[in-house]
Amino acid sequence: MKTYLVGGAVRDELLGLPVQDRDYVVVGATEPQLLDLGYRRMDVAFPVFLHPDSGDEYALARRERKTGPGYKGFAVDAGPDVTLEEDLARRDLTINAMARDASGSLIDPFHGEDDLRQGFLRHITPAFTEDPVRLLRTARFAAYLGRWGFRLAHPTHAVMKRMAGFGELATVVPERLREEMTKALKSDQPWRFFEVLQACGALATLLPPLAAAIGTAAGHGRQAAPGPLRALRCAADLDPDPAERLAVLLAALPDGAAAGTLAAGLGLDRATLELLDRLVAWPARWVATAGPEHLLGLLDGIKAWHHPGRVAQLQRCWQCLGVDEQAADRPARALRAAARINAQDLVAAGLRGPEVGTELRRRRLAAIVEGMAHD
Repeated sequence: MKTYLVGGAVRDELLGLPVQDRDYVVVGATEPQLLDLGYRRMDVAFPVFLHPDSGDEYALARRERKTGPGYKGFAVDAGPDVTLEEDLARRDLTINAMARDASGSLIDPFHGEDDLRQGFLRHITPAFTEDPVRLLRTARFAAYLGRWGFRLAHPTHAVMKRMAGFGELATVVPERLREEMTKALKSDQPWRFFEVLQACGALATLLPPLAAAIGTAAGHGRQAAPGPLRALRCAADLDPDPAERLAVLLAALPDGAAAGTLAAGLGLDRATLELLDRLVAWPARWVATAGPEHLLGLLDGIKAWHHPGRVAQLQRCWQCLGVDEQAADRPARALRAAARINAQDLVAAGLRGPEVGTELRRRRLAAIVEGMAHD
């Protein structure tokens, strides 16, 4: 039985990046052997185990054979005769198909280290086409490694264009698309995920409204990028939160209803859905001309009196959606003007029941009007 460190840990160590997770492949072993050693099986579909002490993932070396549609349509053989090279060959990209043995020696049968030096994302074998999720993973690595100039090798781009025409792309479930997209949104250049999928033709199947909004415009420069990608670039500069980045991307779609439908279909988290709902209800074009009553309605609607950070979040989003800084700051100025007025003071002054709410709104509105008069 031999154990090898594989995949992302080897790649990131060679790039000089922090290693987040360590995954291992075990060659020449069986499941009963690992269980006897105290390893715990973590996946019913694949022979992946957790180390009894470190908690790291250890997978039996395996080969796969395509048996049906989609990314789950594979028969897995994890027998003790499977070699390390066979296991590495089933992976997606050469830069993810390297290993280190127990002595630390690099094992690199597909020249992944060369592709690391040259900045190429290159598929390993024609079997790449058998799993549509590899399109998403490759696009995610383009986002993750984009800051270092990584780009698709031409043969890999050609393969991905062919894959985009396969019916199997439609088998990618929303959960898997959301998982890969969320990982990409955490990267330094999240827009590259969508650029790659658009360039190969996959985005039209995966996220049709976004593909239509992006169109065929070039995305190599900030100003040349289509509206949604330009907005995402801005959001990536201003805040690392993937929920905020995704909400801005979807809010940049020309049809707010389509954005909401798309978000619901992806099963997005509550934070993203709530922010997107706010951006649809109070779009960027609204904030520049909203009067005092409308600004007060916004502050009440988002409960800004108790959650002032929501105003700052909307301000960042509006700027990324094309509003100038001064206009985007109008709700924040209204909040500063009216925040000093609170219900407790009115109660202390003797007001009771509904008259508290009525007077609170009247005074806050007056404070906003006065504040705007001095702008």
